[in-house]
Amino acid sequence: MTALPEASTIWLDGALVPWHAASTHVLSHGLHYGTGVLEGTRAFATADGPAVFRLPEHLRRLDLSARMLRMELPFGVEELAKATVDLVRTNGHRSCYLRHFAFLGYGAMGLDMRSSPTVTAIASWEWRSQLPDARGGIRLKTSSWRRTDPNTVPPAAKATGPYLNSVLARREATDAGYDEALLLGPDGAVSECTGENVFAVRDGVLRTPPASAGALEGITQDTVLTLARDLGVPVRVEALLRSDLYAADEVFVCGTAAGVVAVRSLDDRELPAAPGPLTERLRTAYEAAVSGADGRYRHWLTYVE
Repeated sequence: MTALPEASTIWLDGALVPWHAASTHVLSHGLHYGTGVLEGTRAFATADGPAVFRLPEHLRRLDLSARMLRMELPFGVEELAKATVDLVRTNGHRSCYLRHFAFLGYGAMGLDMRSSPTVTAIASWEWRSQLPDARGGIRLKTSSWRRTDPNTVPPAAKATGPYLNSVLARREATDAGYDEALLLGPDGAVSECTGENVFAVRDGVLRTPPASAGALEGITQDTVLTLARDLGVPVRVEALLRSDLYAADEVFVCGTAAGVVAVRSLDDRELPAAPGPLTERLRTAYEAAVSGADGRYRHWLTYVE
């Protein structure tokens, strides 16, 4: 595991501060109780300079997540968008990963969250895919850990606390020699991976689990569904069983930090094609969209310069 590549500056509560000055108190509420929300966003190099991909959608989801947790963000979506652009420009990135983060800070301890102020931060750094560079596909393992019931923690909220579930599942998979974990929902249906949505292709139809399976409604997932429809590919958002993935012609995962990544095997069962032809078409279309090469999707890009 490589160290985090530091940038010079972090945006913290309305100000650009030096990287190592962006600190918080050890008794912050979010550190002890997981009362925080986050977004992973990326800026990509384009012919017209760096551009943040689907920034408004990410920031609207951050605001929605905060409201679901009954946290009040001190900054609006437009203010956070401007701060994001200012930060990328200040740090001089051509491309980077962005972490938008809001959490309850120092003010009170205990389960009553009402007396703790909200701290808001944006960080950027140069970060490659969080999955191995595997053009030939990754190896998945179904985890013994399961996604929590959607009535326990709302899957539409991208909150910090529930990520412990993903951390445990990823550790189990990597310790066993796999690249990533597949999580099932409480009923045994396919949910998602630890940080990516999952897709299956069979007989030319693209399928992905719904939010009711405990899966986050991913922005990259929505991007892939849009690209597929524009390519004339039939898509279905519906319940999937693990056996549906075993029987698929192709399986791939997608997420902001990963991009579009083919799956080579699941539970030591080799897939017929990795990457399959539709996976390759969608990966190519995704890369053209995020880089600005496909002008039809320039509305998804917020340019820094």
